[in-house]
Amino acid sequence: MMPSRARGFTLIEILVAVVIIGIVMSVAVLSLSLVGDDREIRQEARRLISLLEVAQNDAMLQGREFGIEFTINAYRFVEYDVELNQWADPPFDDSLRLWQLPEDYEISLFIEDKRILLDSEPKVIEYDEDPGLQREQYAPHMLIFSSGDATPFELHLTRRLDDMRVAITGDLLGNLEFVPDDEIDR
Repeated sequence: MMPSRARGFTLIEILVAVVIIGIVMSVAVLSLSLVGDDREIRQEARRLISLLEVAQNDAMLQGREFGIEFTINAYRFVEYDVELNQWADPPFDDSLRLWQLPEDYEISLFIEDKRILLDSEPKVIEYDEDPGLQREQYAPHMLIFSSGDATPFELHLTRRLDDMRVAITGDLLGNLEFVPDDEIDR
């Protein structure tokens, strides 16, 4: 009787196994990085929701009126100054300052189901020292009243790179809702 030889793996079999493991690992890493990207756009939307809630609370607790101006890739809060009878940047509140979104993000704003055309830069707020002077009045896109009421809206935040989109909706009573990508009507 002849002793049987122990048979091992050939070099080709080992290479095939390494390639398969490499492909599986690549798919896993790519899917994890895509989930991370989804988190970024959701984080920007949640940041805006948080700031809207801060403005709503400040409006109700302090009797202030706020407005929000949107551009294609930024937004800022303004406050109505009753003494000057015009809109102004909120004093002493850095959290409500102009916020620039990442370069490849874009804002789409809908009020009463109509898309609002947004500028690429925020408007300059000109302070009128002479109320008799006729000048174009600055007006924000949305309002948050001291009563807690707000302009109903739908805002889409889109990342142009991969067309990832999230939405925020707000009703007349100031209730805000985050809408994920798969639930947005396109």
